Amino acid sequence: MLQFDEYKVKLNNLRPELDDLDQALGLEAAIREAEMLESESASDGFWNNLEKAQKVQQRVKQLRGKIDGQQKRKNQWEDLMTLCELGNEMEDESLIPEVEEGFAKLEAGIEEAKLSTLLTGEYDSSNAILTFHAGAGGTEAQDWAQMLYRMYTRWTERHGYTYQIIDYQEGDEAGIKSATIMIEGENAYGHLKSENGVHRLVRVSPFDANARRQTSFAALEVMPEIPDDVEVDIRPEDIEMQVYRSSGAGGQKVNKTSSAVRLIHIPTGIVVSSQQERSQFQNRDTCMRMLRSKLVELQMQAHAEKISDLKGVQMKIEWGSQIRSYVFMPYQLVKDTRTGYETSNINAVMDGDLDGFINAYLKAEATGNWVEK
Repeated sequence: MLQFDEYKVKLNNLRPELDDLDQALGLEAAIREAEMLESESASDGFWNNLEKAQKVQQRVKQLRGKIDGQQKRKNQWEDLMTLCELGNEMEDESLIPEVEEGFAKLEAGIEEAKLSTLLTGEYDSSNAILTFHAGAGGTEAQDWAQMLYRMYTRWTERHGYTYQIIDYQEGDEAGIKSATIMIEGENAYGHLKSENGVHRLVRVSPFDANARRQTSFAALEVMPEIPDDVEVDIRPEDIEMQVYRSSGAGGQKVNKTSSAVRLIHIPTGIVVSSQQERSQFQNRDTCMRMLRSKLVELQMQAHAEKISDLKGVQMKIEWGSQIRSYVFMPYQLVKDTRTGYETSNINAVMDGDLDGFINAYLKAEATGNWVEK
């Protein structure tokens, strides 16, 4: 039948792209590394060094995800080709919708995998540290910051990543004043670096008795987790340390002693906080890792050779500085101001469906095709 023949042609045209992905993804090297690490993890004494063992296990999981993902796409191609041949043989038009849907999924999967090969930045493969800040506006802005927090944790779960709460400062009545989470998984930073900036919300506020439409802002900072072997010049005299009592996320129990730590890097004005651990010492270590990450990120942005040459980059959480707008009323629309990508399915976006925005950013970054302002 003509429709099945057309899809066979489309599949044959798609096959070279699928095969090219093997090389682009470095599949042969990934298979060799995974086999080597799996052999290492089966050796005696592997779990004697728990921290190293966990890193090895995490790396194996990342490699297997890449390998299995490509094999799944190849299997999809084979299954669709078989389905086309079966439909032709049996002249069964009822199979056409299944072929159409399967082809669309395969095409989208190949495109997403191709975009992942663009993540060639020095720290793109690293874990990501996300910090949320409510803008001016009290409860409304704090509620918006928490909505963003939920959106990104949902995105994390959709992609099989994990996250841990580093710091969480509840709002006065609702929402959050600020929060920091670590998202762990291969290319977490490479994907989420596009989300760094100010996010704008337009809606009828549930906190306004007169049901008026309001505009709120919240900022998201995204930075990579920097490996321990990267040298960062941080002088002890440049750090001010503060301690405070922890506050819980979602009503969870927290340590009531003053174990939470806040570090202020005096030359740049950078502030980092941690309350996830039970002791001041552990929280200070976490803060130092975050501070290193932030300073390295600033170095990359400013192309500076010395930390002392840097000044803190302050994002104004206000009108005109947003990277994306989320409009709930009088219509529904989410639009990125940098790429022009938009969708009216705002509920899906708030549930973590951000791949369209992230992929549009990666394409623009690769081609330089940004929206002119």
